[in-house]
Amino acid sequence: MSLPSKTLRRVQLPARNICKQQQRNATLLQRPHIPYTFTQLISLTDGSTFTLRTTSPAPILRTTKDTRNSPLWNPSLSSLRNQEQDEAGRLRAFREKFGRGWDIDAGEEGVEGEGEGEGEGGIGRGRTV
Repeated sequence: MSLPSKTLRRVQLPARNICKQQQRNATLLQRPHIPYTFTQLISLTDGSTFTLRTTSPAPILRTTKDTRNSPLWNPSLSSLRNQEQDEAGRLRAFREKFGRGWDIDAGEEGVEGEGEGEGEGGIGRGRTV
């Protein structure tokens, strides 16, 4: 008995339907917020000026502390070595409120002694109520 000779053929699978349309809706990308920038004139303590683009609407900025008058930036300048220089009066106001017990040169004597007469009733003065 002979088998009928048939040529072997590969079975073809049905072609996949490749969809040529978008499958999902596009997501809306928001534009990044870019703030408006103003031109600002910066005036340093030594009188030098330069312009800068910034978001601050003030046209002129006058600095009181900058790299020209800071002892950290200019340690060799003798005019900046005085630690007691108080341009804004903050150190004087602090001493009026709390006394001189916080001073570096006062040391231990200023903290323990109460006979200075400054800053009566301040922090660490041993008031009894």
